[in-house]
Amino acid sequence: MQDKRLILASGSPRRSELLSLMGINFSVCPVDVDEHMTGEPDKVVSALAEKKAEAAARLNPGKTVVGADTLVYCDGETMGKPKDEADAFRMLKKLSGNTNTVYTGVCVIEGGTGRMQVRCDSAEVHFRVISDDSAMRYIASGEPMDKAGAYGAQGMGGMFVKSITGSPSNVIGLPMHLVREMLMEIGWKL
Repeated sequence: MQDKRLILASGSPRRSELLSLMGINFSVCPVDVDEHMTGEPDKVVSALAEKKAEAAARLNPGKTVVGADTLVYCDGETMGKPKDEADAFRMLKKLSGNTNTVYTGVCVIEGGTGRMQVRCDSAEVHFRVISDDSAMRYIASGEPMDKAGAYGAQGMGGMFVKSITGSPSNVIGLPMHLVREMLMEIGWKL
């Protein structure tokens, strides 16, 4: 267990679970930032991860902070969390039988020095064909409503995933390999 205290700038149970798997002692500090941003997906998630980390760092001076943001990109469309059930259905039908790219931006702000690192990871998710009935049953479960791209590969949405090229933890919302690398660069032993 790391003896330094880390702050996760997220209320996501999935991100907390992934960080816990790394054996890191951390606290959660969800922050509310304006997430409306346009541009290239890798730039958007990196900028939003930075905004989240900076907001949490202001609330936790001297602590090392990790912020992250994830989005799904498919056929030229950036997909965040669905606005409503109709939007979730539209997203799932677009993903059906298609390949999407999941981008996760990660920002680490080092406690004490304030030095910041921002990086992005991506993975391709290959989907099976989703029937209208299957999409509606999945939406009725409620799972897709707080997920980028309207699916959770680690949950019930995993039944639609044919394969993943890249980091599965990136698809879930926190690329563990990247977080480890970034923390080790500032002296953490993981």
